[in-house]
Amino acid sequence: MIDLTRQEIATAANVIIVKVGTRVLTNESGALNEQRISDLAEELSELIEDGRKIVLISSGAVGAGMSRLGLTERPRDLARLQAVAAIGQTNLIETYDRTFRKHDRHAAQVLLTSEDLNHRARYLNVRNTILMLLECGAVPIINENDTVAVDELAITFGDNDRLAAMVTNLIRAPLMIILSDVDGVYDGDPNAEGSQVIDTITQLDQQALPHVKDHKTGLSKGGMASKLEAARIATLAGENVIIASGRKPGVLRRIMQGESVGTLILAQGKSISPLKRWIGFSAKTSGSLQLDDGAVSAIAARGRSLLPAGITKVEGEFKKGDVVSICDPSGKEVARGLTNYDAAEVRKIKGLKSEHITQVLGYHPYDEVIHRDNMAVTDGSA
Repeated sequence: MIDLTRQEIATAANVIIVKVGTRVLTNESGALNEQRISDLAEELSELIEDGRKIVLISSGAVGAGMSRLGLTERPRDLARLQAVAAIGQTNLIETYDRTFRKHDRHAAQVLLTSEDLNHRARYLNVRNTILMLLECGAVPIINENDTVAVDELAITFGDNDRLAAMVTNLIRAPLMIILSDVDGVYDGDPNAEGSQVIDTITQLDQQALPHVKDHKTGLSKGGMASKLEAARIATLAGENVIIASGRKPGVLRRIMQGESVGTLILAQGKSISPLKRWIGFSAKTSGSLQLDDGAVSAIAARGRSLLPAGITKVEGEFKKGDVVSICDPSGKEVARGLTNYDAAEVRKIKGLKSEHITQVLGYHPYDEVIHRDNMAVTDGSA
């Protein structure tokens, strides 16, 4: 059945991020399912022929490496896991390249760590590279660089769902499609009798999704919770998300025709600027500012700048120009922004009216601790 809202979203989506998970790409033994990859390449090539620009976020390197090495369980130690990923990545990209060449397309491998998107200059460089690959008619195939990402240093994306959301924001793609091993977001336990796929979600919150549970297996790091977190990141930036089964033939064709396939999660407002996307969802924070209720309301509901009067607590050591977390009285993050003052200065002026800044600091370069143009709301329910 054709849904007019979905049809409108699909028609307007000139750039599409497609994320495909490990359980979609592999068979029950963990080996790559080459027929499924071939079918995916065919559908993506059709979209490109139709004038769309496609970026593929693909998991599967560890699963492919396990298959190559004859392993039945995912390695637990970091060095072995990274070695398996390195072996599997060559198999994965070779399979993609071979299948896309049947459709006169080039597969372009792009391996990223979160530091590539945290550092502003590298962030822009990655963006320019992906856009140029699209201009060349290639299909960028992006995966986390598991061979150098170090969990202990907390510089990994955590899973490719989040990576897909960050790339969606990076190139301002109006539609992100997550292909999973389930049909969509269920209104209850997917395995329970009577549970049904939710057709459309207009707002991601705990009240709307009380039954969503995460799950993990030996092959995949993701689950529905991580997919919904990725959807939150993309929809807060103003883009739409569809979560659907990647195991069903022709799923992308049906989505682009506007059929009610999977779960549509609608954008939570207008599309935000590239700078705010980087501030809110890619850059790491160097500290935090806790606010009173009035300041939280001014920022989240009315789009105001952050003045020193609304700040009640300062945590961390940060410099002018760093990204800091902006939190409500309970400590929950509601926004992020570029600070005009360093941590020591903010500690001196917190709680004061702007006209008293000179009296305390001896200088007054800014009225605002964080200007609204350099701030991104990260909690849609705030």
